[in-house]
Amino acid sequence: MRFIVEGRWVGLPVLVLAVVSIVYAAPSASREGRAANDAPKTVGAASKFAKQLHKPGEDIGPLPGPVEEMRQAILAAAHSGDIEDLREPLDWNEMKPEVAAAAGEDPIAHWKKTSGDGNGREILAVLAEILPMRAAELPLGKDLENNIIYVWPYLAEMDLGKLTPAQEVELLQLVGPAEAKAMRDKKKWTWWRLTIGADGTWHSFKKAE
Repeated sequence: MRFIVEGRWVGLPVLVLAVVSIVYAAPSASREGRAANDAPKTVGAASKFAKQLHKPGEDIGPLPGPVEEMRQAILAAAHSGDIEDLREPLDWNEMKPEVAAAAGEDPIAHWKKTSGDGNGREILAVLAEILPMRAAELPLGKDLENNIIYVWPYLAEMDLGKLTPAQEVELLQLVGPAEAKAMRDKKKWTWWRLTIGADGTWHSFKKAE
């Protein structure tokens, strides 16, 4: 049996092969088209978000509402002079923040034990010093827009060998010249560091390792 295809007589086997080729080629072309259309959108979204993140040391503007609420709650406890007041912001978390305490140890008890004065007031003083400072923004996870974490002080995320004079003054106010020099020599932040997630979760408060 013979058929006319594009003005030519062809046999049945040739016709079947032509039809099969068309059927299998079409989806492949379609997938490539979808990939080509999707790629610019993905890259564009990532680029747009990357421009929204500030470098450590830059003014990041107003904090998200949940972050500011947690910051203010911790600051209020710090200014009260009673470390027990930190239980309120601690209890806002489903899980307690990382504080370098032993597993199952109460964070308040840990801070009292490790504080130089024995009452946790040294810890409150640290919080009162770093939380009024500028925070640094860091991405956390793949869903960047909803998983930024805010780090205090911002100096914890900077190259300590490249600070401006004003930033150098802030560093000296926090840790003093001896520890500032030690950290620059190690090229590593080793003082206190506090983090709060964009959703207001208090993630950590401990000395950097």
